[in-house]
Amino acid sequence: MSQALVTRPGLSDRTVLAGRDVMEGRRRGPRDFLPFAGPAVIASIAYMDPGNFATNIQAGSSFGYTLLWVVLMANLVAMLFQSMSARVGIVTGKSLAQLCRDHFPKPLVGVMWVVSEIAAMATDLAELLGAGIGISLLFGLPLLPSVLVAFVITFILLSMQSRGFRPIELVIAGFVGVIGLAYLIEIIIAPPNWAAAGYHTFVPHLAGPESITLAVGIIGATVMPHAIYLHSALMVNRMPTHNDAERRVVIGYSNREVLVALSLAGMVNMAMVAMAATVFHQGHSDVGEIETAYHTLTPLLGAGAATVFMISLLASGVASSVVGTMAGQTIMQDFVGFRIPMWVRRTITMLPAVVVVAIGMDTTRALVLSQVVLSLALPVPMIALLVLSGRRDIMGVFTNSALVRAVAIVGATIVLSLNVILLLQAAGVPLNLPFGE
Repeated sequence: MSQALVTRPGLSDRTVLAGRDVMEGRRRGPRDFLPFAGPAVIASIAYMDPGNFATNIQAGSSFGYTLLWVVLMANLVAMLFQSMSARVGIVTGKSLAQLCRDHFPKPLVGVMWVVSEIAAMATDLAELLGAGIGISLLFGLPLLPSVLVAFVITFILLSMQSRGFRPIELVIAGFVGVIGLAYLIEIIIAPPNWAAAGYHTFVPHLAGPESITLAVGIIGATVMPHAIYLHSALMVNRMPTHNDAERRVVIGYSNREVLVALSLAGMVNMAMVAMAATVFHQGHSDVGEIETAYHTLTPLLGAGAATVFMISLLASGVASSVVGTMAGQTIMQDFVGFRIPMWVRRTITMLPAVVVVAIGMDTTRALVLSQVVLSLALPVPMIALLVLSGRRDIMGVFTNSALVRAVAIVGATIVLSLNVILLLQAAGVPLNLPFGE
């Protein structure tokens, strides 16, 4: 008897076996979903990273509930593109970056890789800074040592990848649960004005040039380039399929997971804006930094609320830093076929966060700017995904329908338009917008 047969299956092996039972009709019931859950949960942490904390706190404190509609729109666009990314990985057995390398001209692939690497570094800047701020405020450490502690913690968690995909999925799911619970507690402690929040969730409105920058930052913090690349890579051979019928089953479960995981992420983001609007907008509208928010929460709502806020930030920073490093590895090896040791990549991507802290730069401002960089890089994977998922020679019968393609084009156009507005604003071009004060 072979060693493979006598060795007890690991978590990942048992997950695949359970998934096979579902696809072949041997397993039925409410738990059928569980073997397929994991990839969208990992991707969803990118939508609750410290960049979200920075942009959402600024949005809520400066403009109240006004920008909630941007959070909703960004989350809907994210759902569509994450589901498309997962479908590409399931159907082709290749990641989005691999497909770009296979089907696009080499010079274009080189440019896409550079832009994507810049986005990955901007992501890691936000995540390490967020985790460092959380550790610093919770434990009273200076910020630079706190960033280094966050680096060590994420490196330890990344080592779990050697045990298969399931352990790291469960760890990330635990962090997502902590963040979600933290914001449920915050909403209970400081209930928002539900009528105003509901109105601004569905009625678009901007309030001057600064709100445009924050709107683009919210999109950059919500629809994440590295998450689009990573999701397709996570689906490659995670649940092996042998025919189109099995692929259809896996795609169905994947779509449901995206809906659940990103709905939770969207509610967390809206809760962040609502909390800041409720607590800070009247009387503390100048609260724009995470550290200031923490110190202001203590006298307003008590030490418990401030501690819950920091715990959620720490969970967000550590988990999203793990996911960001995973995405960075995927982007490098699949775009250019080059892989470096994880600790080397982790050290390189840590440097921008260390520099920001060392020179004394406003950390929240750095977080917001990193999200703007991400938003400017976002069209690259969005357009690539639109092109590749619409090609019948690549996707076969799973090519996007005309409706999906049209909605995706609208979503990409909105993102591109907001980016153009931001660039024109930065260049000093006067804008006569049809909305705003």
